Amino acid sequence: QVQLVESGGGLVQAGGSLRLSCAASGRTFSVYAMGWFRQAPGKERDFVADINWSGGSTSYADSVKGRFTISRDNAKNTVYLQMNSLKAEDTAVYYCAARGRMNSYAYWGQGTQVTVSS
Repeated sequence: QVQLVESGGGLVQAGGSLRLSCAASGRTFSVYAMGWFRQAPGKERDFVADINWSGGSTSYADSVKGRFTISRDNAKNTVYLQMNSLKAEDTAVYYCAARGRMNSYAYWGQGTQVTVSS
């Protein structure tokens, strides 16, 4: 099992920045990639960004490219999501997730609320 704990959410004005953190514990040696997803009220959970745990390759949703940056600290088993130029439409609960090499995302954090006021 892998446990994930997110932190760093909050209320910010449009144009501002926040950094989310996700600390992994447990069987972290089994983690191949970690990602961030978000779910706005009344909408489905959407992919935001992910990162390969060993090589560090990243991918982003088109809606956040150029504004969000995902990174990891292997020594701390932590992944970050730096969010800049935030917009009202970025308001959502943000979830951290982890997966093995051949698996879909199986481990999820509890979520952290990000609210962007316009």
